[in-house]
Amino acid sequence: MNTKIQRALISVYDKAGVADFAKALAQMGVEIISSGGTARAIEAAGVKVRQVQEWTGFPEMLGHRVVTLHPKVHGAILALRDDPAHQADIEKYGLEPVDLVCVSLYPFEQVIAGEGCTLAEAVEMIDIGGPCLVRAAAKNHKFVTVVTDPSQYEAVLEEMRANDGAVSAELRAALARAAFALTAHYDSLISRYLCEVAGEDFPQRVSFSYTKVADLRYGENPHQRAAFYVGTDAAEPCVGRAELLGGRAISYNNYFDANAALELVKDFQAPAVAIIKHANPAGCAVDDDLVAAYRKAYFGDVNAAMGGIIAVNRPVTAELARAITETYRRWGKQRGAGGFYAEIIIAPGFEDAAVEVIRAREGWGGDVRLLAVGELTGRRNAEKALKYVVGGMLVQDRDLLGLNEDDWKVVTKRQPSQRELADLRFAWIVAKHTKSNAIVLAKDQTLLGAGAGQMSRVNSARLAAQIARAYGGGDEVDTAGCVLASDAFFPFPDSLDWAVDVGATAVIEPGGSKKDDAVIARADELGLAMIFTGARHFNH
Repeated sequence: MNTKIQRALISVYDKAGVADFAKALAQMGVEIISSGGTARAIEAAGVKVRQVQEWTGFPEMLGHRVVTLHPKVHGAILALRDDPAHQADIEKYGLEPVDLVCVSLYPFEQVIAGEGCTLAEAVEMIDIGGPCLVRAAAKNHKFVTVVTDPSQYEAVLEEMRANDGAVSAELRAALARAAFALTAHYDSLISRYLCEVAGEDFPQRVSFSYTKVADLRYGENPHQRAAFYVGTDAAEPCVGRAELLGGRAISYNNYFDANAALELVKDFQAPAVAIIKHANPAGCAVDDDLVAAYRKAYFGDVNAAMGGIIAVNRPVTAELARAITETYRRWGKQRGAGGFYAEIIIAPGFEDAAVEVIRAREGWGGDVRLLAVGELTGRRNAEKALKYVVGGMLVQDRDLLGLNEDDWKVVTKRQPSQRELADLRFAWIVAKHTKSNAIVLAKDQTLLGAGAGQMSRVNSARLAAQIARAYGGGDEVDTAGCVLASDAFFPFPDSLDWAVDVGATAVIEPGGSKKDDAVIARADELGLAMIFTGARHFNH
């Protein structure tokens, strides 16, 4: 059933386009009711406006806090036009039915995102009348059209022009769904903010609201549908707020891997490059020279680097772009590796010349996704890490623990050298971003090999050693003198034998095993230096 629009109530904080919208409605014979700044904006466009206080017979009060909270307003919106009892009340109380409600809410989200926002300022931006109007109109969408965003104006006007001033039931229902999603999002923001201010990190009820920015071709697998949503926290450069500088559309798995790559390089202060494959580091290196860092990261595992995600914590220069696009020509095709290409390059930004170099790369340069996230300021979002399980959600703090060196303790007779200590710091960060059970081998602040996601920690150690020997050797890297990092304690000393076998001279691990004394004793027997960090980094 189409419902003709004869009377509209308009009350918006965001005035963009509202005067033109009201003018178009008025030209189709719609009576406009409004107040405050919205009324002034509409009147300035030459449109006649009926003031809310004139309509209700009750003045605005409490500094504009109470304007539309009135039975005549909500009765006019909620009345069912096909219900005799409602029709009787319309006659009895002199209600004038409203057919369209146009509201935009106070910008609570934008205000709390600003630096220095006080609780009083935030509370003042909690809209009361607006959500009440929106919910009332959305509830009665059988008869009422609810408009909550300027992007919806034209669709409403197009239907009215095509249908003698009427809006279809299909569009009214779609707008109602959008309206309830908006109020749910708004209330979620308020609830979370007030809990954060009060220091209530895990309240009895919690809701998280996200906004869709893209439909994806499919999810992890082609038979799964998927979309990408972004959250409200915007303080931190992240994949969710990245600018796509061309290339193919980003897939579900691309987003996940790009996030893993960016989070790894964020944890380094010095220039760093990481290559991620299936959410695990295939290569990673720190070097003042970005090209050198990329070269060392590439040699971490040249097979896995093919089709990987490259992350850099500095802007991509033309020189680095040339190194990436000329990988094989510069360093050769190593040990049977397939054709090299990159799926994504993610960085704070890209020099114009760097983009030109990448796009000119024959074969894959036009397809690679370039993601610019903005300067890495070190600021982090105050958001929770979520993991879905069937029927529930696991909620925890993000693992933002970096190098907690104040808690580190050398537990062996031999102290690590300064070179070993630098490598241990590097390896500990990489291990944090490697799936458990994680074993990382590193030398000269370069990842030599990682054992990730294995059911047995000793198998992770074997895998890390195998990768280091197979892809990190030759003329590029000698594994002798490397260090080993483990994301959790060693339950038995046997992994240390594998460490020594591959050339490790120092180890870093959390400690805390019942077998710590045996592990330390074995490390001393092998001449290793070993640090207990007092913290672990499980990453499932």
